[in-house]
Amino acid sequence: MKNSGHALIVFFVFAIVLSNIEPASAAEMRRPAEWDKTLEAARKEGKIVIAIPPANELRKEMEPILKQKFGLEAELVSAPGPRNASRIASERKAGVSYFDALIVGTGTAVGLAHDGMLEPIEPFLILPEVKDPKEWWGGHIWEDNLSTNRYLYSFLADVSTHGIWFNSTLVKPEELRSFDDYLSPKWKGKIGFSDPRVPSSGQSIWSFMWEVKGEEFLKKLVQQDLFLSRDLRQLADAVSKGKVAITFGVGRSQMEPFVKAGLPVKPVPAPKEGLPASNSFGVLGIVKDPPHPNATKIFINWFLSREGQDWYGRVMQNGSRRLDVDTKWLKELGVDAAKDAITLQEYHRVRNHLEDKYTKVRVPAGKFAETILR
Repeated sequence: MKNSGHALIVFFVFAIVLSNIEPASAAEMRRPAEWDKTLEAARKEGKIVIAIPPANELRKEMEPILKQKFGLEAELVSAPGPRNASRIASERKAGVSYFDALIVGTGTAVGLAHDGMLEPIEPFLILPEVKDPKEWWGGHIWEDNLSTNRYLYSFLADVSTHGIWFNSTLVKPEELRSFDDYLSPKWKGKIGFSDPRVPSSGQSIWSFMWEVKGEEFLKKLVQQDLFLSRDLRQLADAVSKGKVAITFGVGRSQMEPFVKAGLPVKPVPAPKEGLPASNSFGVLGIVKDPPHPNATKIFINWFLSREGQDWYGRVMQNGSRRLDVDTKWLKELGVDAAKDAITLQEYHRVRNHLEDKYTKVRVPAGKFAETILR
């Protein structure tokens, strides 16, 4: 009896210890042997090069975290997606392999996949918590959903994304209840727009208006003498300082420094026509023949883990599709993670990303922009 009592005590103590293990630590305990071998090889490579969105906070935080966790020097090229894509493509054609991975939006990602610039992702996945589709809202969602190669992983899904901002000293939110309100003579020469002729956040909202409002509406919008730019920070600066009253296609991460500085900028309430479900800068890819393959494998698995997704979501203020990542705090910022707000069926109805929507909506809308914007 004494032995059985002692065993029972040991069992309960062990159970208590297990119950107090942090989920991230428990995940580490389940890591396969391949992880340790890959990590050792990655540390010998010593470096990883990643194309990332133009978000200073992301670059500032990602460099030390990859160094501290894995001993990797991270070279992060922070630039608009089309600029990074152009560099990747030109280097590839010159026979140069420099970039390992990229975090981008839909248009840039699909364009690179179509041009044969990317590696299939699945062979790089190691961790069970990453590979298991049951860990993800909607299962595994591939940006290139018309392909069987699976080059691009879509890891974010938001509903009420903030792609439209206004200067509160120049605009009252009740003046912007519908897309039609932007056609008022009051806003002529006072609307900024991320250039919709190239893959961009501007093309995203432009294509949504193309789909729900039609080409005649967009012709009238262009007659408002839009201030076009491919520099999102320039647009954020312009609306913050009153150079324009409203701007389209600027994400929360680009606007955040101006919000924190107390400048009079606010997101426009969703118009009556609604806004699309988006994945923002929420597409992950691997560049063809990455020069640091083991470091790339370590990064991909960490980034898509619970820890990595929670970290990225908090830095960029977007909602991960991982079911074990808390995203309800985003509502205070006016953003709803899709998994917290709508059904999967509704998400697929209103989304404006993934390759099918890109091909049928984004591409023709972008071509239309080229014909009327000179």
